[in-house]
Amino acid sequence: MSKKANLESKILDAAYKLFLEKGYRQTTMDDIAQILGMSKKTLYKYYPGKMELLGASFEVTKTKLTAKVEAIVDNRYISFPLKLKSTLTVMASLLGPINPDLFEDLREHAPEIWEDLTQYINESAYTRFKKLLEQGVSEGLVNPSININLVVMLYATAVQSLMDPKFISQFPEPIQKGMKNPPADIYDQAITIIYNGILTDEARNEFANA
Repeated sequence: MSKKANLESKILDAAYKLFLEKGYRQTTMDDIAQILGMSKKTLYKYYPGKMELLGASFEVTKTKLTAKVEAIVDNRYISFPLKLKSTLTVMASLLGPINPDLFEDLREHAPEIWEDLTQYINESAYTRFKKLLEQGVSEGLVNPSININLVVMLYATAVQSLMDPKFISQFPEPIQKGMKNPPADIYDQAITIIYNGILTDEARNEFANA
């Protein structure tokens, strides 16, 4: 990695951590420059503004997510239930730390980035999870009567809904309070419920023990 690319990577890493911690609105270019130990003028040489930093940060996250999930799906040496479990772990580890405040900021102040992220989730669900589920059907581990396209839509909808504070705010206060678990736990439980519903008894036992 070149010196310039290495510095850009450090900038994005620092910015992303601050976005996760403080949200988009509460994070300033001064904050990012300070944590990096550089002048704001130098920071602007690499990224013209906070919005560009936010967009680039999410591009890195999507790239990591795609690479890790594809590596799992295409691995011929691990079982289907383990692929499912590993995929859930990867998704939860990368999406779970993104707090609701940041998602709210995306919707309100960075709609293009929000739309790009939701589109990515839909496309990822179709291209990767559908492939994985079809593999499960072929191996007799996913109930063949299940509509795979419906499962893909349920999966993508569940992920998007859990990321959207406005969706959660529609529910009565007791339900909202019951959703105060860490985002990674909520995400993992919701998707596990979906997968447990489509697996055969054999695959369900393997999934639980994976």
